[in-house]
Amino acid sequence: MKASKKEPISERRRFFLNIARATGLAVLGGLTWSAYVDEVKASQLILRPPGALKEDDFLATCIKCGMCVEACPFDTLRLAKPGDNKPLGTPYFEPRDIPCYMCTDIPCVPVCPTDALNLNSVKNEKNELDINKSRMGVAVIDDNSCIAFWGIQCDACYRACPLLGEAISVEYTKNERTGKHAFLKPVVHADVCTGCGLCEKACVTQKAAIFVLHRETALGKAGDYYIKGWDKNDEKRLENATSKKNTTGINEKSALDSLNSGMEDLY
Repeated sequence: MKASKKEPISERRRFFLNIARATGLAVLGGLTWSAYVDEVKASQLILRPPGALKEDDFLATCIKCGMCVEACPFDTLRLAKPGDNKPLGTPYFEPRDIPCYMCTDIPCVPVCPTDALNLNSVKNEKNELDINKSRMGVAVIDDNSCIAFWGIQCDACYRACPLLGEAISVEYTKNERTGKHAFLKPVVHADVCTGCGLCEKACVTQKAAIFVLHRETALGKAGDYYIKGWDKNDEKRLENATSKKNTTGINEKSALDSLNSGMEDLY
């Protein structure tokens, strides 16, 4: 049996095939781009290297060169790749996997060519590099999951903290349930915590009961109109403060007249 000879594709058929291919490529490109846009948007909880600028400024400044990742001696830093749900090519770290080990020479920061990792932000008053000045994030405790809040003695996060007794302290309180035991509750001091994540790595629970979040996500803000009277530095803000007094006239109507005000049309 002879095989039938394949007939050449007509010009009309070729035209429609080309349209189909072009449409398929356009759809594929659209899906790829939409996935990229979604990853760019999903950046609120990302932990950046020491000295990183605020997220918007960081994304505008970082050229995704990977030099900070190469400089990290502990493989803490990674470059976001497709599927990580993070802005592609930007450095980040996940403390539960590999935390920041607080290198005293902070090798990841000086190599940044664009100042996306700001060197001055990790220097002390003597103009020396000081990793304790970094603010990568802040540790947050879930006291429902932390076994220390159950009454089980655990100080893993406290012992793992490189700023022992400063960034995390232990609070002793009486266990009213038993009447003869004490709770050893960890307390995070946000003004000292660097967000290194060593506490999160050390946490003994199945899912860490202490974890690092982006500072802007984890911390509230009281507002400039509140002053700490016991804090001399904070009280200095009152030196040039001005006040504005609003005077409101006293309503002389009776309570009943005020209650019925605006209801005259109903009578």
